Amino acid sequence: MRKKSGLCVGALGLIALLGASVTGPARAQDMMRHVDLQSPAFTQSELTRAELEQKLAQLGPGETLDLSARALNGLDLSGMDLRRTNLQSARLNNSNLKGAKLDGVVLDQAWALMADFSDASLEGASLFMTQFVGATLDGANFKNARVAANMTRASLKGASFEGADLSADMTNQSMGLMRGVLSSANLAGATFKGANLARVLMEYADLKGADLSGADLSGSELAGADFGGANVAGADFKDADVNSAQLTGLLGLDQALNFDDAKNLERAFRD
Repeated sequence: MRKKSGLCVGALGLIALLGASVTGPARAQDMMRHVDLQSPAFTQSELTRAELEQKLAQLGPGETLDLSARALNGLDLSGMDLRRTNLQSARLNNSNLKGAKLDGVVLDQAWALMADFSDASLEGASLFMTQFVGATLDGANFKNARVAANMTRASLKGASFEGADLSADMTNQSMGLMRGVLSSANLAGATFKGANLARVLMEYADLKGADLSGADLSGSELAGADFGGANVAGADFKDADVNSAQLTGLLGLDQALNFDDAKNLERAFRD
């Protein structure tokens, strides 16, 4: 494997971040226990960008480049069209995928710790157990994607989850409750219009100015989250836990569903 310069920078800080991110309910989705994050598999790359571009150029009609379980850490893949790749279980830690096209791509169980997906398009992508802890995904497009991913402490300002499914997988829990985890994530101005957020974990998330119109928040864990100025018209709060949440300046509150049935509503901060 080729070692890329600067890939090990901040490794100890990353480990500290991860250690602080997997307590409580998120542990059910924790893939980071028993993993050596300083090993070459998580800090180096098997390919260069030029080699990857060459492999993509050699694909025949209808073919897909299998990059599953490959180490692609620290690469500059910004602006690349990766729609004909399979990235299941790939490692993309600290990689730059700004503006990359990943529509429909399978990224299940992939690792993208501290990676940059700003303005990337992941419409219809599969992100089951994908690790985005500490990643930057500002402006990313997850429209209609399946996002049972760990986005703890990620930056998702202005990201679009319109029609996306972040809900808990209630059919197969052999590995714990798999769902969208956005604890302490920055979701200011993000769009969740019509998204399925049932049972998601969004404790202490920043949702100021977010569009949650028509979203299903039933059974979600929203303790300490800041909804200041968010649009909740048509959002379903049935059994959502809003303990200590900031529910001020909400837009469309009169059109929200089951808002009075939210848990710990008396402990939330309201106008």
